[in-house]
Amino acid sequence: MTRRIRPRVLVTATLLCAVLATGCAGHAGTSGTAQPPTGSSPSATTTPAPSSSELARLTHLVDTAESAANAADSDAAANG
Repeated sequence: MTRRIRPRVLVTATLLCAVLATGCAGHAGTSGTAQPPTGSSPSATTTPAPSSSELARLTHLVDTAESAANAADSDAAANG
């Protein structure tokens, strides 16, 4: 049985991946050329915690993507 992925689900999943990748990139004004920490500690730097509005936005995006995925699964099951 083959499953067709709706373009909307694909776009939602792609956007979710982009948001998560961007959120994990560490955009605190660094140019991306930071040197790895040295010494015995596993991490000499810490990243700031996301604000509550950022968490709410990411939670909303994840919920939307999960809802779209569930709708796609239901549609696929209904179409057999």
